[in-house]
Amino acid sequence: MNLTEFNQSDGCDHFSCPERSVSPAVYILLYVCSAAVVLLTVFGNLLVIISVLHFKQLHTPTNMLVLSLAVSDFLIGALVMPPMLIWTIESCWIFGRDFCTVFSLTNSFLTIISIYDITLIAVDRYLALSNPFLYMNRVSVRITAVVIIFNWCVMGVYVLLLMYFNENFSISVMCPGECLFIVNQVWYVIDLIYSFIFPLSVIIILYTRVFVIAKKHVTAIRELNNHTRPKTQKITSHSMKSERKAAKVLGILVSVFLVCLLPYFIYSLLGNVIELQSEIIQKLLIILYLNSTLNPVIYALFYPWFRRCVKLTVTLQVFQTDSALISVLS
Repeated sequence: MNLTEFNQSDGCDHFSCPERSVSPAVYILLYVCSAAVVLLTVFGNLLVIISVLHFKQLHTPTNMLVLSLAVSDFLIGALVMPPMLIWTIESCWIFGRDFCTVFSLTNSFLTIISIYDITLIAVDRYLALSNPFLYMNRVSVRITAVVIIFNWCVMGVYVLLLMYFNENFSISVMCPGECLFIVNQVWYVIDLIYSFIFPLSVIIILYTRVFVIAKKHVTAIRELNNHTRPKTQKITSHSMKSERKAAKVLGILVSVFLVCLLPYFIYSLLGNVIELQSEIIQKLLIILYLNSTLNPVIYALFYPWFRRCVKLTVTLQVFQTDSALISVLS
């Protein structure tokens, strides 16, 4: 997915950066708020990374996917959000052409990685609910790690190909004060399908199936509980509750992601109908990046284990001997 995928004339609308139209107080406030968002994104996702990597109890296939998502969100907060927010506040790209190329490459790579991490989480939940025995026997932390590494490598190759086949075109139309990466029509269609239509279709279809299967499980378990002993019923009910909660939390994660993602892609799809504006694209991309900020907040709200891990990390108990073996799951 590219920073800007819209048509514009070969000429430049302006050749210098416009003067700021906001007061100094508002200008400072914008930078303070931007810094707060960046710090929340970076440190929130860093806590997720530390939690999953450090505590042995959290080394599960699903959490490996959460870890991959947290890494991409951390890098978005550290590498992509600062220049994008500065560009938006200044109404001008002030970092030069070379850094624009690096920025476009990094932005495209990390954004598409996040999209496919969410897609893999949907696949993971579908496999876990549709065939739990096969999932437990075949899906391991090692296999999930291999899938994640393969995913990152494939996305890296894809973004390099995207940049290579559109390099000359994008540089020839770049105006001073802008950082525009524009692809030709063929790659626009390819990127639209690969970065948006395919993963979005997989996410929607699989999560629809996840909730249908979860509902069937609830009905089956209730019927089973009517003919089992109280002890067995208690164990089954606890398992059912945990399964439903996991599906619910990850469903919220996916829903928030789609809410942040859809405005940008819907607006991009209008490129052949209306003349898209760079300023609007910037704001919609910031909304998309805010998903990286919100993910740790979702974990903190719905995952007790994450709150325990944060407490142990902030109080530096993670540096104690055998702290990796501390139980963080209730």
